[in-house]
Parts: sequence; structure tokens; C-alpha cells
Amino acid sequence: MNPQAKLIFAISLLLGTTIVISSNHWVTIWAGLEINTLAILPLIAKSHHPRAIEAATKYFLTQATASTLLLFSATTNAWYTGQWDITQLTHPTACLILTSALAMKLGLAPFHFWFPEVLQGSSLTTALILSTAMKFPPMTLLLITSPSLNPTLLTSMAILSAALGGWMGLNQTQIRKILAFSSISHLGWMVIIVSYNPKLTLLNFYLYALMTTTVFLTLNVIKTSKLSTLMTTWTKTPALSAMLMLTLLSLAGLPPFTGFLPKWFIIQELTNQNMAPAATAIALLSLLGLFFYLRLAYCATITLPPHTTNHMKQWHTNSPTSITIAILTTTSIMLLPISPMILTTI
Repeated sequence: MNPQAKLIFAISLLLGTTIVISSNHWVTIWAGLEINTLAILPLIAKSHHPRAIEAATKYFLTQATASTLLLFSATTNAWYTGQWDITQLTHPTACLILTSALAMKLGLAPFHFWFPEVLQGSSLTTALILSTAMKFPPMTLLLITSPSLNPTLLTSMAILSAALGGWMGLNQTQIRKILAFSSISHLGWMVIIVSYNPKLTLLNFYLYALMTTTVFLTLNVIKTSKLSTLMTTWTKTPALSAMLMLTLLSLAGLPPFTGFLPKWFIIQELTNQNMAPAATAIALLSLLGLFFYLRLAYCATITLPPHTTNHMKQWHTNSPTSITIAILTTTSIMLLPISPMILTTI
């Protein structure tokens, strides 16, 4: 793709995101979301592969439907209350429609079906943008409008997301699809707490984005997109493969790593809100995700490929690891000790 075109699309993504997070009028928010959608579409379809075109088409149709629902929700609220301000969302029907629209934008169950397919049809870099930056505007809207939304509905959708994200990721062999279901599962953790402590949702989103960025950039360096080739990459960059294993365990939420931090805080807050059954359910459902993270980690470092494999071992490369990946990996693994400091800011 032409560098000038890439620059225009990148600027458009930044512009759309900035408009959404800085607006308080529903029409400008809708315009910002549309700019975002139109800017990412060429990046998804740039390879001209039929799967990429299919992914771009699915993404466009889903996001257009979600934007229409968002505008319909704002219009309904304005019709009954005379308010176009984002904080004045009071009509119950408008709140229900907005919940559906934001769930569709984020890929939250039961509106999650488009997300794994779109990620599978995209390149690793575009999949990274879709998993992190493109979720930021709708997540901001969810945080701002959370006092108006129905907590019971959000909790139900969150537990359903954690369940489906775990179950459907179990039998996948494509790494992008596994990371897509991981994203759906993490969204469940973010949404379950948004009505009670939105700052925890934001913290979870930031740490999820940090760890996912690390995994995608590492996979991009070792040029791997499925489990069978992941098994043969340990010869290419052994140190990076080892760090990938630790980052995946962090993404799973195991205690010594950064990923345990948001889960710990969320379970604590849910217990304080007398929601121990919901906390127990979502904690047990995260064990499903742990299985496929462990399988990825196992394939990345612990498994030696069988001698009958069709894949040749890759040549060891002596090129130094990018400083960006080094910093991201370190923060993805070692932030747990500063949790008391983070707790004081929440």
C-alpha cells in the first residue's frame, strides 16, 4: 500500500478516535465512529485476498449496523427528553438500544460472531489495531454512559462473553482466532464491573491492550499465524519465544504476572458489591481461556516438533529484538508489584 495512503488512514483513525472521546453530542460521536470505520476498511482489505475482502465486508456491515443503532438510540432519547447530550441518556428503550450498539461495536457476546472472522482475514498488524485501538472509542462511550445502562443486563452479557470466549477458543488452531476469542473473554471482565467501578474497566482495558500488543508484535517478528508453525519458531529467536510464553501466561491472568492485577481487583470489587456468585462464575469461566493460553505457551517454547512435520526448522537470527517489544514485554510481565500504587489511584 502507498505510504501516503497509509498516513492518511492513520491520521483518520486518530481523528475519529479523538472526536469520539472528546465529544458530548451524539451526532458528532456518530460521525467520529464512522470516520474510524471508513479508515480501517482499506487496511483490512489491502492484501486483496478473498478472505481479506470478506473480512472487510463483514466488518463494514456490522459496524454500519451498530452505528445505525447508536444513532437510533440517540434519536429516541432526544425525541422523549429533548436532550442530545451524551450524559442525559435517561429513556429505558434508548439505553437498551445503546447497550446493543456498543456490544456490537466491541464484539461483546451475543454480538461477537463477526470479530474472529474479521481478525482471521486481516494481517497481524491490522488485527492488532482492531483488537486494541478500534475498541477504545466504544469503550469510552460505555464508560461515560454506564450509569444509565442496566447493570443486570451488562452482567449477563459479561458472563456470556467470558463463557463463549473460553469455549469457542478451545479447538482453534489459528492464532488470530484464538486471540479474538481471548479478546471476547477479556471484554466480559471489563463489562461486568463497568456499572460499579468504571476505573477498573479502564485499567483492565489498558493492561489488556498492553499485553495483546506485545503478543501481536512478537508474532509479527517471528512471522507466525498458526499453531503448527509456532512449534518450529523456537530455533529462530529462542529468547523472544520464551518471553512470548510469559506474556501469554500473563494474558491468561496467572498470579506472578501483570494480567492477574485487573482480575484480582475486579473479583475484590464484585465481592464488595455482594456479587460473589457472579465473581465465582466469571473466575471459573476464565479457566477455559487458561487452557488455550497454556496450549499456545506450550507450542511456543516447550514442544519440540515431531520428526514427521512438514515444516523446516527456521534459521536462528542474530538480529537484536526491537526496543519496543522489549519494553512492552517487560511491562506485560512485571507490573504486579506496583499494584498498591495503582490501587491508590483508583
